[in-house]
Amino acid sequence: MTATTASTASAPPPAGAAPASQPASAPRPEPGALHGPVLQWFHEHARDLPWRRPEAGPWGVMVSEFMLQQTPVSRVLPVYTQWLKRWPRPADLAAEAPGEAVRAWGRLGYPRRALRLHAAATAIKERHNGDVPKRHAQLLALPGIGEYTAAAVASFAYGQRHAVLDTNVRRVYARLVGGTEFPPGATTAVERRVARELLPDEDAEAARWGAATMELGALVCTARKPDCGSCPVAALCAWRLAGHPAHAGPPRRTQSYAGTDRQVRGRLLAVLRDADGPVPQQRLDAVWHEPVQRARALDSLVSDGLVEPLADGLYRLPQT
Repeated sequence: MTATTASTASAPPPAGAAPASQPASAPRPEPGALHGPVLQWFHEHARDLPWRRPEAGPWGVMVSEFMLQQTPVSRVLPVYTQWLKRWPRPADLAAEAPGEAVRAWGRLGYPRRALRLHAAATAIKERHNGDVPKRHAQLLALPGIGEYTAAAVASFAYGQRHAVLDTNVRRVYARLVGGTEFPPGATTAVERRVARELLPDEDAEAARWGAATMELGALVCTARKPDCGSCPVAALCAWRLAGHPAHAGPPRRTQSYAGTDRQVRGRLLAVLRDADGPVPQQRLDAVWHEPVQRARALDSLVSDGLVEPLADGLYRLPQT
């Protein structure tokens, strides 16, 4: 952080405090004034994560992007390490039954991501000779790959110039150039345009910019307790200069888990993951006391392709 930034940065006012007597809006900072400080901050403060290392390769980057969706780094790290040890290439995963991907996914949550990653690996094996494709359009055509993931893999794995807009980056841009505390609920055309305008011109620098703004949102410009005093561009932040105006709607709270169908689904899947073969209905019945909710959760797992029903009341993880 430069001395100038440190002296001008300030933390957001406490809840209930009157807003600072500053202009209601501030001019948008020039992209060129942002790139240097943010990239230098990233050079000094970036976490040493395995998917950022050269040896991770495009497949390691893709696996990390699937796992990190709605899941914190601390939970992903051990699963990621074991996954790449077992399946170092897409073809290795494609050669296994989809149920093995669900089993290895463990308790990361949202296990349909495991099926989508398996489907993507199968398509990579069949369409691209087992190599994660470089072209953005080819990545976007893979099953389970959306706009964000395609841009992230093309950028982080291949150093291409794409706007990468995850939750953290959107929040940084909303505050830094939009002057609002939080971005809209869904990514807008305006956000995409702003993200493209903020990209550095050179491919490699643009790819690093994507990672840097993501890290800035994860470590400094956080949803609940932004640390403006540690921000390398606090002096240019439109939201700070406007006096930290409150957003009309607070950030989404984490959905309750206890007692929900998600919890029941998780318990049912845990039994199937730990089993060596098909599991009888009676063992599944034992994991939850309420029969209607239990049946609904099991039906949803079958509908999502995460569980296969067999004859005689047996269930297993998917094999095809």
